[in-house]
Amino acid sequence: MAGTGHVGVFEDEENVYTGTRVRPFASTPRVGQRRAEEEKKQNPNALKMTFSLKELFSLEVWRGSLAELLGTAVLVFVMDTIVISSYETETKTPHLIMSFLIAVTITILLLATFPISGGHINPVISLAAALTGIISFSRAAVYILAQCVGGILGALALQAVVNSKIEQTFSLGGCTLTIVVPSANGPLVIGLKTSQALWLEIFCTFVLLFASIWIAFDKRQAKHLGRVMVCSVIGIVVGLIVFISTTVTATKGYAGVGMNPARCLGPALIRGGHLWSGHWVFWAGPAIACAAFALYTKVIPSQLLHN
Repeated sequence: MAGTGHVGVFEDEENVYTGTRVRPFASTPRVGQRRAEEEKKQNPNALKMTFSLKELFSLEVWRGSLAELLGTAVLVFVMDTIVISSYETETKTPHLIMSFLIAVTITILLLATFPISGGHINPVISLAAALTGIISFSRAAVYILAQCVGGILGALALQAVVNSKIEQTFSLGGCTLTIVVPSANGPLVIGLKTSQALWLEIFCTFVLLFASIWIAFDKRQAKHLGRVMVCSVIGIVVGLIVFISTTVTATKGYAGVGMNPARCLGPALIRGGHLWSGHWVFWAGPAIACAAFALYTKVIPSQLLHN
């Protein structure tokens, strides 16, 4: 930015989360707002750009979707393995160890997939990016499809390497609200109420978007912090939310907040059974949170937005 004068201009900036470059913009809020309004007037095809159907046939988008597929597959395999091993080892602090390892895993996978796809590996991120105008809805749809397929492949890979006893005991590390256990009076269903789980999904997913993903969407913060720091912040926030959701509820049968429908979908399709009980919560909660987050970004005055 220029050191003199009333109006300085930033150099081209790169969005750490989408990997896209943006044009320079004025640093003065009033000038930035006026330019944004002028661009809107000069761009009558805004709706077409929002959906951008041509991206459905873009080689770049499908290459990115391959990274999303592989990244999500690895995420599901590693995270579900972490969940199983944390409890299988019977350590005194399984929630703490699990949360720390998940934070590290998220950080590494974001750094690995970012150069190709922007590093979403989660339908929540893709949907939020589309609703806030970071990417088109067409790209988001392709990414979400790839993430769901990746989740299924990750669950299949995990099923192939664990024995049937562990698969049955830990439900492939999938997302559960309740489980069925034997009792003196017959099978007993224990876990968390559907309404409680839904509120946890909404609240925790919104916190994820507000406290970490928004930093990646904000070009000024992303450039200032750097790619590694942004990905680390996201990983840490995910780890903290997982720790809080699994300790505050302290309910046997509840696997903790999902915040990633693709991760929950894989084990549910492969393992089935009680994993389908309340499965809709792990889709509806994050979707509501994404809508709330998008609404929040619309309420913020345009001169305060940096994306």
